[in-house]
Amino acid sequence: MHAPAPVLSLRDYTQSRGSHAHDYFQVLLGLDGVLDVEVEGRGRGIATGEAHVVAPGDRHDFEARRGGSVCLVLDTPHAPWARCIEQAPTDAPRLHALARYLAHCLQQPQHAALALQHGPALLLEAWGAAPSVADTRRRRIDWPALAAWAQANWHRPLNVADLAEVACLSPSQFAQRCREEQGHSAMLWLRTLRLAHARELRLEGLSVAETARRTGYRSPSALTAALRR
Repeated sequence: MHAPAPVLSLRDYTQSRGSHAHDYFQVLLGLDGVLDVEVEGRGRGIATGEAHVVAPGDRHDFEARRGGSVCLVLDTPHAPWARCIEQAPTDAPRLHALARYLAHCLQQPQHAALALQHGPALLLEAWGAAPSVADTRRRRIDWPALAAWAQANWHRPLNVADLAEVACLSPSQFAQRCREEQGHSAMLWLRTLRLAHARELRLEGLSVAETARRTGYRSPSALTAALRR
């Protein structure tokens, strides 16, 4: 099973037993009930407010206790989650509050797109895993500020070099950092952001033509095709 980009979802587990392995990290955040998970022979229960990271390749069995279990689940190839496997969240209540907020957003059509876009990075930050020495020496990218800049510049074609210039990095450095910190390529990050903005405008009642104009799609039909995909 493969996750090419971070995927955030809300899952309702039952007492039916499941078992699988995948080539990406799986972050489980308990919202209700208890989910029993056995990873490579090591068992634990994930109760409300608790969290656990399953490493790529680790086979795990799972089964909810009586009454079922609801978890916010992040499937991600993002390498920094490796630090969270052995390190408990530094502020579990804060992480749990964020998980509940993201779960609520996922159930609201007008907020789901932004939760999917920014949730994975916010969860990693909230976990509080200590960065490596190499990470502390690198220029920090303010992703929300960069997203706001991109939204203000939809009227012109944007590429990796434009984003890198705003972030004060070379295009190759920015492309690598985007893959590491956002889990996918810079252009996919940009396209996802633009589509999320377009969805918001359409939910606010803007016409297809006006939404396409504001978000830089070459035509209303191009926007419609992107939304259908």
